[in-house]
Amino acid sequence: MRILFNVAHPAHVHLFRNSIALLRSKGHEVRIVSVEREVTNHLLEAYGLQYETLGKTHRDLLVKSFDTMRRDLKMAKIIRRLRPDLAVSTGIPYSVQAARLCGTPSIAFSDTEIATLVLQAMVPFVSAICTPSCFELDLGPKQIKYNGYHELAYLHPNHFTPDPSILHHCGIEEGEPFILARVSSADSSHDLGVKGSFLDDSTLASDFLSWLEQYGRVIVTSELPLPKQLRSYQLEIPPHRIFDLLSFATLYVGEGATMASEAGVLGVPWIYVSDSSRGYLRDQEENYGLGRTVPDWKSARGTIAEWLNRQDTESSWRAKREKLLSEKIDVTAFITEFIEDWPRSFAELSGVS
Repeated sequence: MRILFNVAHPAHVHLFRNSIALLRSKGHEVRIVSVEREVTNHLLEAYGLQYETLGKTHRDLLVKSFDTMRRDLKMAKIIRRLRPDLAVSTGIPYSVQAARLCGTPSIAFSDTEIATLVLQAMVPFVSAICTPSCFELDLGPKQIKYNGYHELAYLHPNHFTPDPSILHHCGIEEGEPFILARVSSADSSHDLGVKGSFLDDSTLASDFLSWLEQYGRVIVTSELPLPKQLRSYQLEIPPHRIFDLLSFATLYVGEGATMASEAGVLGVPWIYVSDSSRGYLRDQEENYGLGRTVPDWKSARGTIAEWLNRQDTESSWRAKREKLLSEKIDVTAFITEFIEDWPRSFAELSGVS
């Protein structure tokens, strides 16, 4: 089978990279098309994955919307040239639209309910949509649900073991408490209407990080340039090693929903700072007690104090993680089998004969 993967975000690389390796090991021909955003291409190269690019993404959402037609046509040319049997993505509109235009079936692996613009542009054209069972929207007869999260495609113990050498690389002593804070750019289509940012008031941000230091070293990872007074918190590490670092963190707090879920899967307490949520985060919060969503950074203080003043936080979260892993699936295995058995996989799971 010839399979074309489209990745447009660093998280997409992580979601699909293990399945790509498995499919290739089974003799399938796999091609990758990338849109350069943040460290997407860097990650592809770090994992030894060859790709061709559609160019850079735009931070301006209006420019993105006007750019869709151009990407549709460019993607259609690539599909016609490569002639894949199947196109796979997270539901990127130009990917599924171009596939439909070329008569190629497409599969989307989506997990973000609030990405309404993407869903509206994708659902009519895609062949199948696979979502976590905790996904809170009904997308109709094309939807297939599985009991897992995207993050379990690359952080499940079957595929990931943290490397403690990252601590030495970062100048952190073994057992030393540290907090990982995340600042997001809020420039995705699903970020429309997002209120405020950690960096809107650098004085308040500096005050929060200073307060946080009472619980350990504070490390900030940001999609945006940090103001001068916050740069001492920033730490440069190879992007593909962020999960090694996150695995040993005492706490994660930030505006990145994906990293919050990654923390939970790794058994690290998380606080997601946002006035919206996600089905997968609500599942981790309500069914496993792994994290909490708060509306703003100020509101995070109470939860941080509550959790980090406990003596049993580490052992408690370890047990919560074990419960989650016992109840969820290896998502890489699901993705690989669903693709490899297409279209029989869709027929069997959807009940369509």
